[in-house]
Amino acid sequence: MDLAPIPLSPTPLAVPTVPGWAVPRGPVTDPVEAAFLAGGALTSLDNLVRSNPPWAGAWRARLALSCAAAAVRQSGRAEDEAALRDAWMLRPADGDPGPAGRLLAAWRRLAERSPGADVTSLQSTCGLLGIGWSPELAALPEEIDRELGAARPAPLAAAAILRAVDAAAPGAGLLGWWLAEQVLALRLRWPLPVPLLMGEAQSSAFRGPGRGGRLRSNDAGFDAAVCLAVAQGAARALRCAAEIVPRAGRLQAVAPKLRAKGAGEAIARLLDDDAVPGTLATAKLSRWGARRLFERLEALGAVRELTGRSAFRLYGL
Repeated sequence: MDLAPIPLSPTPLAVPTVPGWAVPRGPVTDPVEAAFLAGGALTSLDNLVRSNPPWAGAWRARLALSCAAAAVRQSGRAEDEAALRDAWMLRPADGDPGPAGRLLAAWRRLAERSPGADVTSLQSTCGLLGIGWSPELAALPEEIDRELGAARPAPLAAAAILRAVDAAAPGAGLLGWWLAEQVLALRLRWPLPVPLLMGEAQSSAFRGPGRGGRLRSNDAGFDAAVCLAVAQGAARALRCAAEIVPRAGRLQAVAPKLRAKGAGEAIARLLDDDAVPGTLATAKLSRWGARRLFERLEALGAVRELTGRSAFRLYGL
């Protein structure tokens, strides 16, 4: 029985919730009120981030998937979360996941690496997002440093970077949201970013007054809209965590009952990612053994099969 890689927790973590007073109930135009709501929501999210639960990898990966699906919609493509998951999980080893899959790769990169963006990583990310490189974009890391040095509140620093990207390259909106997540994490001193804002880019927070369409980064009220998006995104991230917690707790509870060699590595993978292929094979776990293990875990209510297919099955919390 191989249990060494399994991170066990003596008691399930109680996921913080955003206080009712910090959840927007309708249009908010006062920037002070919007900032107040964002601060309350970020406090709850910060408590979860700093607790670093064993399932944090799966949580961030699922939020990355959600944000990537929003990026796909914004880019005019039709792939949903299930199609993105397939593009990523079923690609050949080191293979190209396609244009939509590369958007998911960008947001997974965001969720997996320490926050920050130098010229090299920024250029690579532009490639994933399908954005042409330019000298104006190469200046963005310095702009991020200036914003962090100004010590603005985190949502306002994120809004400033969105404006900077719009000024540098008006067609690079996806990069703006990606960098806004980086700035938010840097300003809050999080060890890893939490994908939030892209999922709110088309939300009611950015609805213009009357029938004026969507707010743009240079419109009055944009800073307040980003604050609302932060509050809404934090609440959504915490709801996602609350959905994961019971399954993660169940998975950890049944771990000592598993007899399959390599079960520990499979469970560690489930806690660290959005999905694991049913054909997982490791040095200690054959594909046949993995299939039996995942079916056992599904019967125990510790994982879900995510595709509804009889073949090429994927499992996750």
